[in-house]
Amino acid sequence: MLAALSLALVLLPGCARTAPAAVAEAASPTAAVQPASAATTSAADTVGVRERIDRGALIDGIRTLAHDSMEGRETGTPGGERARNYLVDRFDALGFAPVDGVRTRSFAFTPRGGTEPLEGVNVLGVVPGTVYPDRYIVLTAHYDHLGVRNGEIYNGADDNASGTSAIMEIGRWLQSNRPRHSVILAALDAEEKGLQGARAFIADPPVPLSQVLMNVNLDMVSRNTEDELYAAGTYHYPFLAPLVAEAAERSRISLLMGHDRPDLPPGDDWTMSSDHGPFHQAGIPFLYFGVEDHPGYHNPTDVFEEITPEFYLEAVETILDVLRLIDQAGERILEARSPGG
Repeated sequence: MLAALSLALVLLPGCARTAPAAVAEAASPTAAVQPASAATTSAADTVGVRERIDRGALIDGIRTLAHDSMEGRETGTPGGERARNYLVDRFDALGFAPVDGVRTRSFAFTPRGGTEPLEGVNVLGVVPGTVYPDRYIVLTAHYDHLGVRNGEIYNGADDNASGTSAIMEIGRWLQSNRPRHSVILAALDAEEKGLQGARAFIADPPVPLSQVLMNVNLDMVSRNTEDELYAAGTYHYPFLAPLVAEAAERSRISLLMGHDRPDLPPGDDWTMSSDHGPFHQAGIPFLYFGVEDHPGYHNPTDVFEEITPEFYLEAVETILDVLRLIDQAGERILEARSPGG
C-alpha cells in the first residue's frame, strides 16, 4: 500500500481502550525539527529501507513469546519467568551489551487493587552510539501480558509479543549499522499492572535521565487489516512531527499521527496508556507506535495465527525508519526541547 500521511485522532494500544474517536486535524507543529533529509540524510541512507528487518527472526520471536508454553506471560508467574529467560538468552545471542553492567533489573510493586507486593524484571541491552555514546534513545516494549484466566490462556501475540520481538530485530540491525546515539533496548515487565516496568525505569534509571534524548515505545504493532500504523506524541512534542511525516512518505503502510490531545474524551487521549507515559511525566519526549483496537485486544483470541505478517514487517520497517531519523536529528531535537527552542 502506498504511504499516506493522515493527521488523525485514533485509538492506540495500552491499558485502557475505548471506541475509536472521530477523525480530526492534529495541532500544527510550532517548533518543528526539519526532516533529516534536509541536512543529514544522504541518498545512500534511504537505499534498501525495506530490506533491513529479518522477517524470519521477527516472526519466530512473536510466535515463541505468544506460544501456549509461555502461559500468557503474566508478571510474577512461571510463564512470565520463561518469557524473561527467553529474552535474556536472545539479548545475549544478539550481542546487546548490558546496561550499567547488568542484563536485568528487578523492582517490587503492589499491583492495583492488591495487597501483596510482586516482583517485576526488566530486560535491558544497549547498542552503543558512535558519536554520542553517552546520549540515549530508549526503545521500549512490554513483554508481559494477562496470563491464564478461567482456564484460558491469554497469549498476547499483538499485545505485546509483537513489540518485544520488534525491538530485538531493530537492535539486530543497529548492531551492524551503528547509530550516532546509543540505543537502549528495554523489554519492560508489568505494563499490564499499571506501567510498573516503565515507572521503575524512571524511578531507578540505569543511565542518568538527563542523558535520555527520548523514548520510542512499541505496543501492538502486528495486527491490522487496513495497513494503518499510528504514532502518538507529536501533539506534545510537535518538533517530532516532520520526522514522522518524512518516514510516512517512504512507508508502504499508512502512518497516522494523533490521539494524544488532552481535550479528548476520557479514554481517547492515549498519552498515559502505555509505557511511554512515565517517560512523558519525567519530561522526556516520546513517540508511541501501535495499531487501532481489534477484537483480540485483551481476549484469548490475541493469538499468533491472527497477526497480519506483511503489515507487521512493514510496520517494524517504518518504525526503524523513524528511529533512524530521530538518531540523525538528535542535536536539533535537543535544541527544540530547550527553553525558547
